[in-house]
Amino acid sequence: LKSNPKRLPRGVVVEARMAGGRGPVATLLIQNGTLRLNENIVVGSYYGKIRAMFNDRGQSVTQAGPSVPVEVLGISGVPQAGEQFFAIEDEKQAKDLAKLRLEKEEERKIKPIKRIALEDLHAQIEAGKLKDLKLIIKADVQGSLGAIKDTLNKLNVSEIKLNIIHSGPGDINTSDAILAVASNALILGFNVAVDERAKELAAKEGIDVRTYNIIYELANDIKAAVEGMLEPKVKKVFLGKAEVRKVFKLSRAGTVAGCFVVKGKINRTSLANVVMNGEPVFEGKLSSLKRFKDDVRDVAEGFECGIALAGFEALEVGDIIEAYEIEKIARKL
Repeated sequence: LKSNPKRLPRGVVVEARMAGGRGPVATLLIQNGTLRLNENIVVGSYYGKIRAMFNDRGQSVTQAGPSVPVEVLGISGVPQAGEQFFAIEDEKQAKDLAKLRLEKEEERKIKPIKRIALEDLHAQIEAGKLKDLKLIIKADVQGSLGAIKDTLNKLNVSEIKLNIIHSGPGDINTSDAILAVASNALILGFNVAVDERAKELAAKEGIDVRTYNIIYELANDIKAAVEGMLEPKVKKVFLGKAEVRKVFKLSRAGTVAGCFVVKGKINRTSLANVVMNGEPVFEGKLSSLKRFKDDVRDVAEGFECGIALAGFEALEVGDIIEAYEIEKIARKL
């Protein structure tokens, strides 16, 4: 293989991810030309000026020639693995080209999609109709997405077509939930979290969001659902949230938290999570719920109450108590 190191560079994206504190980070393999610092590049629907480059040993470099892989910072987003990149001398031209590509990609995503009622899927399969199951897949890195797609493509699912309408790295966000609502898609996440607004929208619209940390469990769930073999799943239903304002140590009742209900409602029979400094530290039951000195069945948003938890005494001011109940529902796609 031959290449000319004296021309404008082009090559391929090997891997890309969103790194905390650094933004989008892409590993590029230069196939032709020489990539230099401050060079403008276009990668799919993204553009950027190379702000930093690092070689395979993590050392900062100022240029990279043919066959050299480098990790770069400065791209406006996280490109797809396998995407081609190339340099453009004019920064405005690079921005315009990336914007045009992004507009075409958005047009492709919002094309009218034939809606399928997820609840009717098994009936449609049994009726002998070939239907497509729309999937939105989010994963921690591009490499995981490739592995998930390969695994799903190998599933022996003749009754239904698996149609991946969107995939990308990063947490499941509101845009994913909106797309799922519009297309009746199932959202699958691998080693990612679901942001709060996306959770709320998914719950409101009845969108099924599932997260995994083992690829084969994800694939087996899809296959089992198509075959009608899924066990009922357990779902946490959010009821309310209270903030601890004071903590009382009582000889008879133990630790009692004076709380203010900031959202929803707290029920006496609720299960509860305790969140301390943004991290869950306890999951259990309420042992008592009081308004002033009286035991009550529930306390609504905007009111104060006293809460004691069974088996947890380490409550502190500022902790969040999240109330929820468990709902068993038939698993279906």
